[in-house]
Amino acid sequence: MSLVRNVGTIGGLTALSRVFGFARDMLLARVLGAGLAADAFQLAFILPNTFRRLFAEGAFSVAFVPMYSRRLHDGEAGEEGANHFAQDVLAIFVWVLLGFSAIAMIAMPGIVWLLAGEYREVPGKFELSVMLSRITFPYLGLVSLVAMLSGLLNARSRFAPGAFVPVLLNIVLISGLGAGYWIGHHGGSDADIATALAISVPVAGMAQLAYMWWATRREGVRLRITTPKITPEIKRLGMLILPATFGAGVYQISQFVDTFFATTLPQGSLTLLKLADRLNQMPLGIVGIALGTAILPMLARHIQTGDKREAQRLQANAVEVGTLLTLPAAVALAICAPAFTTAFFVGGKMTPEDGLVMGNIVIALVMGLPAYVLVKVFQPAFFSREDTRTPVYVAATVLAINIAINFYVVPRYGIVGLAGATAFTATLNMIVLYALLQMRGWFHFTGKLAGRIARQILASAAMGGVLYWLVPLMADRYGGNVIERIWSLGVLVGAGLITFFVAAWVLGALDKDLVAQLRRKRPAQPVNLSE
Repeated sequence: MSLVRNVGTIGGLTALSRVFGFARDMLLARVLGAGLAADAFQLAFILPNTFRRLFAEGAFSVAFVPMYSRRLHDGEAGEEGANHFAQDVLAIFVWVLLGFSAIAMIAMPGIVWLLAGEYREVPGKFELSVMLSRITFPYLGLVSLVAMLSGLLNARSRFAPGAFVPVLLNIVLISGLGAGYWIGHHGGSDADIATALAISVPVAGMAQLAYMWWATRREGVRLRITTPKITPEIKRLGMLILPATFGAGVYQISQFVDTFFATTLPQGSLTLLKLADRLNQMPLGIVGIALGTAILPMLARHIQTGDKREAQRLQANAVEVGTLLTLPAAVALAICAPAFTTAFFVGGKMTPEDGLVMGNIVIALVMGLPAYVLVKVFQPAFFSREDTRTPVYVAATVLAINIAINFYVVPRYGIVGLAGATAFTATLNMIVLYALLQMRGWFHFTGKLAGRIARQILASAAMGGVLYWLVPLMADRYGGNVIERIWSLGVLVGAGLITFFVAAWVLGALDKDLVAQLRRKRPAQPVNLSE
């Protein structure tokens, strides 16, 4: 199966998840607004999800998937050897997660104090944040096991189940919001609504784990939780996880840094930042996560066989697909941000003033959107070679720069300055990673690829000109009734898509062979962009 087909599978299901997530956040904005309870829930939701990205989707996955994949495709070890390795890992992983979760829940007041000490200045906000965080934190252990099972299936080129499980999360959370709305409608407070929503988080984790366990068994993988034992393979995995944890940890620390700075700003800032990031995460999640997930096991196989040409081609394909989808998305989001935030989020307890602030945050965030995605493309080139150290040094340097910039811009430009610093340092991270790849001879931009991207930029600029002219014409419609909001945004989206793809086709920004792969029912050979 080609990279394009894999990305299409993952991206399509991730898009479905993002749609449900978007619906969830639209409801959240209207039910809780940008107040005390909303900020408390956002913090409680950030904690398990940040540690999830650190342990499960970060350090663990980048070390585990290549090792499992090599055993799976090893003629001597094969299926049986790979499953024995996974079972040994599971036996250790379960106890590590249980122990860490227990310690974190006990220490939750201290954790919340470190991240959001300013919440103590608002009566009841700190206490609510601690309570909600203790409710949501068990989700970490559940979703970490989900990530491990997803890695098993990814190594077998079965990407659909892992891409689908976030849909279950958002469905359960929407149900929790529905329950919270009913509670609020019958006299419950915002804190009661937030509590109902927090309870739905670990419930969603249980649903995700049940589904992934069924999916792995359907693929013939039979795992049991056995007595933990330290085998040579487990030691090797631990040696790889340690530097990867620091690497992923640097990025997650940056998320905590952003959270810390956001909680020092006026009430509602953290909520507005996270809701604005939902617009940024739509293309990032669909394209970046899909590319990163699909490329890692495929790249590891090419490197294992010493096929440098195929490794170069695969990464070039990933870069072209990534820029093709994110450059126009960044331009469109930057120009249409006020329209989008007003139409999607303003209403109920979310005020028009909050919507305008959110729009400015979106503009700042999407300046780094292409870089966010290309980082996801470049990092597997290191991970697939079991080099988990280099991204650590890069990320640590970028984090130090990010913190320094935040101390300057946050007091002056508030939450918008915080978002802008994030975009800038993401771009810096991408540039440094690429420079290292080129110096080591692991990947380089060819003239053909650079020319294609230049044409994509021109097509995106043409689309941006049309949108810049259209947006003010319907300014009164974005905050109108449901019909007005839908048709006004429909006009923007339709005009943007048509303009970009017509311009891209005329300018040659679209590789016609690559587009043909997306339309074929059978897997096709990927296009060679390395010539």
